Amino acid sequence: MLNLFRKKNKAVADNLSVDIHSHLLPGLDDGVDSFEQAIEIIKGFEALGYKKLITTPHIMPDFYRNSETDIRKKLEELKIHIREEGIGVEVLPAAEYYLDESLLAKVQDENYELLTFGNNYLLFETAFMNEPFYLKEFVFAAKARGINPVMAHPERYAYMHTNPELIDDLLDRGVLLQVNINSFTGYYSKDVKKSAEKLIDKGTVHFLGSDCHNMKHFNTLQKARTEKYYLRALELPLINHNL
Repeated sequence: MLNLFRKKNKAVADNLSVDIHSHLLPGLDDGVDSFEQAIEIIKGFEALGYKKLITTPHIMPDFYRNSETDIRKKLEELKIHIREEGIGVEVLPAAEYYLDESLLAKVQDENYELLTFGNNYLLFETAFMNEPFYLKEFVFAAKARGINPVMAHPERYAYMHTNPELIDDLLDRGVLLQVNINSFTGYYSKDVKKSAEKLIDKGTVHFLGSDCHNMKHFNTLQKARTEKYYLRALELPLINHNL
């Protein structure tokens, strides 16, 4: 019992204080519906010990036609509510860019100001079923500009499940990987859970993210923090701790 108690205390002490992936700006994507919902979730993160949230609305031309300016403006509105509530969590703007030819063009344009965070990290997602045609070209262009591409939730991509060698190839090209915390619970599927666990076992996870869209996600996140593989993930040199 004593050993279990010590392990539990260590896990709590080493817990995350920075989240790099969330959808907490209302009216921009499939995340929260209102500032009230955003504040409720942010208060929840604060209660869990988080000090900084990097919120990442989708930028996806066919569905969520947000601009970097839209995101910054909406965040300024949210900050008013945060100050009024006396919340001590810092919320910063970034984006979850969908990888298509428009993102490739932005990255290739050295004058285009992308919403990155930390050490010029750029969060991007891809289609779930098929490997994007532009994937390797995008990575090359990003690295050439000094941008560090961070692939959001690689464990959720079906094409990764059938082609695990692609992960190694992307790592060799300088891509960083962000796993969703809720993946450890089987929230998305059993296959996604297994994929997340394999990435942890290989030690190839650089960031954890909540990918929080709503209170259901947040409630699942609270449970996920007791999962074995979440605790194992905390033993990795996660970049979250350095942001």
